[in-house]
Amino acid sequence: MIPFKSFMALQLEEYIAYRRSLGYTDKNLRSQLRPFDRYLIEKSADRTSLEPRFFLELRKDLKGEPRTVNGILSALRGLFQYLIRKGIYKENPLLDIPLCTENAYIPFVFSPDQIEQLLLAIQKKIRKSRMHFFNDLTAYVAIVLMARCGMRISEPLRLQLEHYRSREGTLYIEKTKFSKDRLIPVPKPTINEINNYLTVRNTFIGESQNPYLLAEQNGKRLPNNRIYPVFHQAVKDIGIDQPRRIIANTTFGAPVCHSLRHSFAINTLKQIKDQGKSPQYALPILSVYMGHRKYQYTAVYLKVLDAKHRQGLVDFAISMQDKI
Repeated sequence: MIPFKSFMALQLEEYIAYRRSLGYTDKNLRSQLRPFDRYLIEKSADRTSLEPRFFLELRKDLKGEPRTVNGILSALRGLFQYLIRKGIYKENPLLDIPLCTENAYIPFVFSPDQIEQLLLAIQKKIRKSRMHFFNDLTAYVAIVLMARCGMRISEPLRLQLEHYRSREGTLYIEKTKFSKDRLIPVPKPTINEINNYLTVRNTFIGESQNPYLLAEQNGKRLPNNRIYPVFHQAVKDIGIDQPRRIIANTTFGAPVCHSLRHSFAINTLKQIKDQGKSPQYALPILSVYMGHRKYQYTAVYLKVLDAKHRQGLVDFAISMQDKI
């Protein structure tokens, strides 16, 4: 971990530690504060420099999309509120600094058929040699859980053996984003996948001391970087690889691992609508299932009806690009 180097290095670390004590993870916060740390050094800034004008210049000089810049500004606003409470500063210099106007974001959405094609493509690529079979199968099961249970990528990787209750058909997801725990029912086909995997797991690593449900032969849990190449290769194999597009004030996302979570929510709401029921009534339940802090966060998935609707929006935006 690269340390902060500006005159505010100690205060930045103290703020991160404070947020961690409240149950927040520090990964994103640290990355959001690091450009500020570098900017202080670049401008040879000291405490007297930290006027609102300084932060207007920072906003102008920051590279990246508006959403990224806003994340940095929001992190700094929180930092100075913390420093005010500690009596180090009297006023927040970012209080009246406006955020950048963000693009509307439309995520990539897999159709149910594309999900099945993706999983089949991954399954076919599982290598049969003893050296690779178990680890490849573990990565496949992780992606199955992301696709069929709407999990964030970190969630299946943190599951422990005791979190899976085979008789009940449930998974206990512990200490995820927002430090929320949840118990979720697992679809029957996914239960079968997990049970088959556990049989193979027992064959390969037996009564090992590895507590993780998705283990590797080396005795460790499956890392994130084992998932990404498998996922992206499968996306290419089924012919739906496409870049992220920014058209006018709208960003259309590329297919990424988190798209499986978006797709799970959107396809679930569509299924409810197709049954003649109101998706609005399902939002609180789906919100709990997905571990959202508020069901309003789940409501954003109502903006895209399904994969076909999303592709229609892309095609329309491209066709109108020259006229915008």
